[in-house]
Amino acid sequence: MSFSGKVKDELSRQNSGARHCQIAELTAIISLCGRISISVKDTYMVKIHTENIAVARKCFTLLKKTFNINTEISRRQNSTVKNNEMYSVIVKEHEDAKKVLEAAKLIDKDNEIAENLSIVNNVVIMQECCKRAFIRGAFLAAGSISAPEKFYHFEIVCTTMEKARQLQEIIKFFKIDAKIVERKKHFVVYIKEGSGIVDILNVMEAHVSLMELENVRILKEMRNSVNRKVNCETANLKKTVSASVKQIEDITYIRDTIGLSGLSKGLEEVAEVRLNNPEASLKELGSMLNPPVGKSGVNHRLRKICEIADGLRN
Repeated sequence: MSFSGKVKDELSRQNSGARHCQIAELTAIISLCGRISISVKDTYMVKIHTENIAVARKCFTLLKKTFNINTEISRRQNSTVKNNEMYSVIVKEHEDAKKVLEAAKLIDKDNEIAENLSIVNNVVIMQECCKRAFIRGAFLAAGSISAPEKFYHFEIVCTTMEKARQLQEIIKFFKIDAKIVERKKHFVVYIKEGSGIVDILNVMEAHVSLMELENVRILKEMRNSVNRKVNCETANLKKTVSASVKQIEDITYIRDTIGLSGLSKGLEEVAEVRLNNPEASLKELGSMLNPPVGKSGVNHRLRKICEIADGLRN
């Protein structure tokens, strides 16, 4: 099972104790993957379609617990995707459907379909716990999350910009930075940062998945830290080796032209120590001198030798 599937499976088993939270979660599901149909006799029917059996089971449970409505889950082959099944939960009875739509505020006082997309005046998501439940329902209905081992990406697909903005504002209520992008005539609310995805999992109360993601994040950060240190040490080693090779070339050139005795006593001593210890660091070279010289002093002498060699070449 994919990580996204694991998260949805965990959320499908989350059962809010409060009726208002159950309504908020069901409202989000109907809004993002449901359809409301009206017959010629003005009777309502609510259909919820999903490719995830766990989401279908959650809809079934919410309808039963919240409204005492018995429904059935039907299954059929998805015509657009091979080897994929589509699950449907349908509220067929007019009175049952009307009861659900009225509680979810998806019809107005004139019994016209009208979704309240405000987050200020919408009684369904007035409380913080209901906002959590709404986000959970939205993710179950139209969300996905990438495997954290690969990269960090969380998204919920909305059919209209208005729905995307409403969802974005609800997520921002929890101090999480969510952005919107248009993709193939849909509007995607997404989070890219690992810390933001951890926060949204916490908001939705997917605590098991949150811990799994955090473990992956810790391992990735440790690997990155080790890689940075190794790269830094490798770069420093290359730099040290390159400098040592250049210093030995300069010292050898001076020896073969004017002789090391042509250098001052301090420079001659450093030159001989470097020739005999090509792999030693500046600090180690300094400790071999008599009297010992600090790292900066050794570096200064070697640079002076380099200048003399360059002068002789010119």
